[in-house]
Amino acid sequence: MDERGIATLTISNAGSLNILGTPVIAALTDAVRRLAADPQVRVLILRGTGDKGFIGGADIKEMVALTRDSAERFIGGLRELCDAVRHCPVPVIARMPGWCLGGGLELALACDLRIAADNANLGMPEVKVGIPSVIHAALMPRLIGNARAAWMLLTGELCDAAQALSWGLVHRVVPLAELDAEVERVAQLLAGFGPTVVRQQKRLLREWEEQPVDTAIANSVAEFGSAFDTGEPQRYMAEFVNRKRS
Repeated sequence: MDERGIATLTISNAGSLNILGTPVIAALTDAVRRLAADPQVRVLILRGTGDKGFIGGADIKEMVALTRDSAERFIGGLRELCDAVRHCPVPVIARMPGWCLGGGLELALACDLRIAADNANLGMPEVKVGIPSVIHAALMPRLIGNARAAWMLLTGELCDAAQALSWGLVHRVVPLAELDAEVERVAQLLAGFGPTVVRQQKRLLREWEEQPVDTAIANSVAEFGSAFDTGEPQRYMAEFVNRKRS
């Protein structure tokens, strides 16, 4: 983590495509949880090693030997990693060059912001190897709609960066040479806001996924009021007013 509160978590010891096997999943889960517990962290960037891919998927060499019980333990571990990212109290940015497949896309969907390079290829090809797409693939219908989710999950076909952007599967697409600069720009933007309000907004986003709209709206009145107990509105609004006067 740097002095701005921007932490970067890099997938390592996972091959050139950052494949998710049990040891890698366990190490990442532990790292995300430790960063989530650090009040100094304002933003988390999740990335792979190199630019061949964000994550090329789960480890087929490990999965081919699974039984029912060990398969549930394996996917349970990946679920815990995705949940740790999704419920991390600060925004998590996925840096996504190249390939992002299967379990890698599930992990990307658990992130708050997905910034892809123009060479990105995304897909859920699990059906092609005899398994369904599960756990955080369940986020796809609400993110991109039932029809598009059904197409990706049933056909296993890939979508390129342009299609992923048009469908809302990623938030930004930039040339590969500009990917680090854009990830840095967004991370710095978020780190410059009040840390309490950013955590509050992320928590609200998670709660709104589960609440009826009327409940979310009603509860937000108290959330708005509680923000003024932190001192951040007073500080940032005063700075805004003073800039306007000068």
